[in-house]
Amino acid sequence: MHDPEYSRTRIDSHRNSSNPTLTERIYHIFQDHTIERRREVAIRCMVVYLGEKEEDLFKEYVDGEDMSKALAGEVMKIMVNKAARTSDPASATIVIEATEVLRGLDLARACALLMGLFYALNLSYPRQLRHTFEVFQKLLLELDGLKASPKVMSLKQKLLS
Repeated sequence: MHDPEYSRTRIDSHRNSSNPTLTERIYHIFQDHTIERRREVAIRCMVVYLGEKEEDLFKEYVDGEDMSKALAGEVMKIMVNKAARTSDPASATIVIEATEVLRGLDLARACALLMGLFYALNLSYPRQLRHTFEVFQKLLLELDGLKASPKVMSLKQKLLS
């Protein structure tokens, strides 16, 4: 069985590591013990670990903000309601070409459904997030997992070791 106290101790020892942003994100797993929050932090950490920007996949907005203004010019994003994030995990909306496609999702489910939309609509992955979507496709969904970029294969080896 996994010992949470051991994990906290390990994370505390790495707080001054070479990637403080990643370490801080991981540390937030222990602030909220819901599975939805842990999945969100794991996905956000993966994006950072792969050297890509969270802002390219996620956009945070506040409840009072006009959603149409937040959507303007967005080709593909997962919009996350900043205010609702702490109390309600179902605060994500998938946006494709400035149009709300799905709403009321937790962040991990939004990522999974976005992959389904890519396949159903025959869309190509955004170039700036190619490694993130390759991990979703090849490691998490196990589609064509034997042919992957070196970066993704390296992550796979680290996860399996």
